[in-house]
Amino acid sequence: MSKMKSHRGAAKRFKKTAKGKIKRSKAFGSHLLGHKPPKRKRRIRKPDLVSKAETKKIYRLIPYK
Repeated sequence: MSKMKSHRGAAKRFKKTAKGKIKRSKAFGSHLLGHKPPKRKRRIRKPDLVSKAETKKIYRLIPYK
């Protein structure tokens, strides 16, 4: 059986942590930032974890990461 291919879009967007959780970046932080409050912009900058419900789906997309 041949090797599975990683989904290239997902491989660029998600990273696995040492404990096996999946880290992602938050949306809405690239442009149109003038009207957003500073507190919201700070929260957007920090990475977040993928929810438990979505983790299994992401693992299928990036099997070797």
